[in-house]
Amino acid sequence: MKLYYALIPLAALAFATQADAQTKIFRCGNTYTNDEAVARAQNCKLVEGGNVTVVTGTRVNGNAPQENTRARARDNVATAPQTAGSGGQRVDAGEQKARDNDARAILEAELKKAEARQGELLQEWNKGEPEKLGPEHRNHQKYLDRVAELKAAIERNEKDIAGLKRELGRATSAAR
Repeated sequence: MKLYYALIPLAALAFATQADAQTKIFRCGNTYTNDEAVARAQNCKLVEGGNVTVVTGTRVNGNAPQENTRARARDNVATAPQTAGSGGQRVDAGEQKARDNDARAILEAELKKAEARQGELLQEWNKGEPEKLGPEHRNHQKYLDRVAELKAAIERNEKDIAGLKRELGRATSAAR
């Protein structure tokens, strides 16, 4: 127990020295230092009232020599994969026409699928009065929720159809 009482002043002294070291921070323009000799030499001001945390930022490569930058750019170009779809390469007219035809066929198939879905949705919609399903006979709110979801699905599908028609129009005009 006597050892415990002997260690209390030592712990207090350790905390006091740490607190003292944190209070002597000097600001020199945009930099901070805790070296009093440097602070006096540069006529720095003592920072008071709170702890200061300084995080060193990343350095920008603005001062890199031009040769180094050119070498890195040359290495990147040399290692870049060369594909047929790269922005720098031209595609011959026959291949482009085939791609356009494929895109148009995909758009037409999507449009047919969307129009078929629209027909199904309108048939289920039944002019705003869809048939009630199993639990909807007892719970009218479920029926109302399904009607609202159905109406939203019809509107989304109409917008999808309009978008597909626009894309088909663009694909057809681009082929000319």
